[in-house]
Amino acid sequence: MLYVVIENYRNGDPLPVYRRLRDRGRMMPEGVEYRGSWVTTDLGRCYQVMECEERARLDAWTAAWSDLVDFEIVPVVASAEARAAVEPRL
Repeated sequence: MLYVVIENYRNGDPLPVYRRLRDRGRMMPEGVEYRGSWVTTDLGRCYQVMECEERARLDAWTAAWSDLVDFEIVPVVASAEARAAVEPRL
């Protein structure tokens, strides 16, 4: 399953997040795959696409960062999959 993970850096400060990333890496549990990320131009928020079969693994990853980041996690599907689901009702 794919997820968009929206990270809001505490106090709008990206420095503690990037320091930990530099020192400890992403700290992702086995079974969680990073697919890509985009950061707002003010460096206060990050949008990531992650993939995993068990949401609990993703929750374990966010717990490791929850002292620095507030998370919103949105399950998503690819546009083609959404279209296929809607097509019969058109």
